[in-house]
Amino acid sequence: MTAAGLAAPSRPAVVDLRSDTVTTPTPAMRRAMAEAEVGDDVYAEDPTVRALEERVAGLMGHEAALFVPSGTMGNQIGMRLVCEPGQEVLCDADAHVVTYEMGAAAAVFGLSTRTVVSDGGRLDADQLIAQVRPRGNWHLTATAAIAVENTHNRGGGLVQPLDQLQRLWKWSREAGVAVHLDGARLFNASVASGIDLATYGRLADTASVCLSKGLGAPVGSVLVSSSERIATARLWRKRLGGGMRQAGVLAAAGLHALDHHLDRLAEDHEHARMLAKRLGVDPASVETNMVVLDDVPAAVIAEAARARGVLVSQVSERRIRLVTHLDVDRAGVERAADVLAELL
Repeated sequence: MTAAGLAAPSRPAVVDLRSDTVTTPTPAMRRAMAEAEVGDDVYAEDPTVRALEERVAGLMGHEAALFVPSGTMGNQIGMRLVCEPGQEVLCDADAHVVTYEMGAAAAVFGLSTRTVVSDGGRLDADQLIAQVRPRGNWHLTATAAIAVENTHNRGGGLVQPLDQLQRLWKWSREAGVAVHLDGARLFNASVASGIDLATYGRLADTASVCLSKGLGAPVGSVLVSSSERIATARLWRKRLGGGMRQAGVLAAAGLHALDHHLDRLAEDHEHARMLAKRLGVDPASVETNMVVLDDVPAAVIAEAARARGVLVSQVSERRIRLVTHLDVDRAGVERAADVLAELL
């Protein structure tokens, strides 16, 4: 109460556009988690985990799947399945696997990585193919795999062109080079492009998809591949400390998200385009749920926006990223647009 005995006016809720990882489970998702049938997943006896793995493997067009705690673990195990220590993984210079995963490929698995600067993260198959180093030449580190990110995070949520994915896959079959797909936001790519998940999934030997971003689950990713590779992946998960016991309470959140939150990603994409238009960014450049503001005093804008209840991600000194998601409705987007438009 104030000194005059009146209730202080409530402050509006914070609009958090830093990432789609900040979402919290909906009440319905919490109920699904609480009611999940569980078992010991290290013994492969958790029925809810097994249901999630079978579901995602089917959606992605692969034989088998493994539930893992994080996208980083999924990516790193996926690359290790197709690349031996001392061999290299080739990828985009801004790829998540070499930018945000703490050098795990080298530190944990002894994998070498080499990068190619792309046009804003957009896949150019021939550009990567030209950089592949052959096996059998003892002067060179052989390229065992190419990693592709779809959507591309630092590329502003861009959707990789299907024809380029197909070109890379066709070449890789003839060249004996594997393809790993970092599909952390592949659900967004599928909804935005209208291309089903299996079409994307079948263009990779191993692929990881994340449940805790646009789908709004609190934790977890799923790695898909052949049955033989996933059996090996289960061993690597245990070695890395990722063996979970009654993990069905987490897997239930993923199943609920697949049932109820997949199609609604289109709403996030619409909100992102609306936000872009309000802030002077070409809406046509916004392919999914990210808006990038370039050539702005990022630290100043971020701090001023925070003071007004809007959180944004400062990517660099002159770049800000805004990410729409399940926990920000249209009113929240409009409020954020009002604040940021004034600051800009």
